[in-house]
Amino acid sequence: MSTDQKPIPLPVTAVTCLEDRAHVERSAVLDLRAGVQRLRLGPVSALAVDRTLHAELAADLPATVLDVRIVRDWTPRGPLPSADDDSALRLRVHALEEEQVTLERQRDRLRTRLDVLGRLAADVLREIGEGAGHGESEGPRWERELDRVDEERDEHGERLRTVEARLSAVAAELGASRQAMDVAEEEPAELIGHVELTVEASAAGPAALRLSHLTPCALWRPAYRAVLDGESLTLETEAMVWQRTGEDWSDVRLTLSTARSALATDPPRLDEDRLTLKDRSAAERRTVDVELREEEIGTLGPAPVLGLPGVDDGGEARVLRSPAPVSVRGDGCAHRVPLSAFTTGAHREYASSPELSPLVTQVVRFDNLSGHALLAGPVDLVRDSGFGGRGTLDFTAPGAPVELAFGSCDDYRVVRRTEESRDTTGITQRTVVTRTVRLHVSRFSAPGERGERVVALRERIPVSEVSAVEVRLRKDACSPAPDEVDAEGIARWAVALPPGGRRTVTLVYELSASAKVTGI
Repeated sequence: MSTDQKPIPLPVTAVTCLEDRAHVERSAVLDLRAGVQRLRLGPVSALAVDRTLHAELAADLPATVLDVRIVRDWTPRGPLPSADDDSALRLRVHALEEEQVTLERQRDRLRTRLDVLGRLAADVLREIGEGAGHGESEGPRWERELDRVDEERDEHGERLRTVEARLSAVAAELGASRQAMDVAEEEPAELIGHVELTVEASAAGPAALRLSHLTPCALWRPAYRAVLDGESLTLETEAMVWQRTGEDWSDVRLTLSTARSALATDPPRLDEDRLTLKDRSAAERRTVDVELREEEIGTLGPAPVLGLPGVDDGGEARVLRSPAPVSVRGDGCAHRVPLSAFTTGAHREYASSPELSPLVTQVVRFDNLSGHALLAGPVDLVRDSGFGGRGTLDFTAPGAPVELAFGSCDDYRVVRRTEESRDTTGITQRTVVTRTVRLHVSRFSAPGERGERVVALRERIPVSEVSAVEVRLRKDACSPAPDEVDAEGIARWAVALPPGGRRTVTLVYELSASAKVTGI
């Protein structure tokens, strides 16, 4: 049973791009003969994973797939002609190569011409010697012939020196250009793969083939573009796709998935965790050791890593599809693929947390109306003045609220001052620490600006985890009192500032601890 030498084209029709690989589907219509036959299909990517190769034929024709495998071979790289879509560096190399060939041909012709002129000069001199020996005297003719030969030799010698100098310069430039091209443009892989398919058909006729396999060197990450226009916001969801599989994806149905097929499915091994109880000492029973520490509010999602982060899907595999066929070149560069877009009303707020930053930031809140989960990824922020920077979008479920920061406002200034006093009561010996925080907010407005702006100020109050330490907000001493204080101890004020206005917000709270508490 022989294999046809001319391969049957097997283009890529659908791709499911995963976090670090891709599932590729190919299709073709085969013209089968009756009996057992072996077909050669391709070329295909040499990076295809052999054990994931799967082929099936349509049920219209009674045919069976007996064997399918990938055969790889090395093909020598031949000279490639110049194309219009080549880079400027490659076009320059092609031009230098053509000029070098032309100059070498001119050099060879000039050398041949000089050799002929040398033999001609030798013949003239021999004729003069023989004529002088026989008593002939043709001085004017001999002089003219010698002068003509010398002039032509000088002329062709000068042209030869010019050609050789230009040839040396072209060779030097060509070597530098080739070295630069080797560094800047990597040649395509020479390893080519083909699919050998063995089928058995009971009757002759066309049959539709569907072949699929996994391939590495392909990945995707989510990206977004938020455009703020007045009170409305447009959020565009895109996918950044990279692939260097050795072949281009042209007009394919692209599906993006967060499934991690390479992760192990075995449950983790359970280890023993022994807990030991012991009695407290007399000193430990007399005192309570406490300390002030920073606690970060925990959220779900993967831990940040250096380099390209993974896809945060909230613990559940998500699938996104491109609404139109796309083309992704196999050059290893990032390609943007639009997925969805929606426009919704946005609530804008000017917020500041002076303990963390003295800047006032414009924060926009809206609901996720895309119809799918928004995966964690970078966001290009665009306002009325154009591109304003890049932010980060956390994982957001469909319909859940989203919060984006559109950068700081330069016409605000916030100054924070803190004071602390310590006192001990005489009867109970309780230690009382009183802290006063003053926030000075200023607005610098341009001439002719009208209207007030509300700035949301946030300041935190310690939260006690032990009953021996109490935290109390002194609302009578606050000016003004906070509008609200949440369970995490975040106090919030809505401060209205007119153009050129200034406000001072004062927060006072007490930490009260019993006599046996140490560390405050």
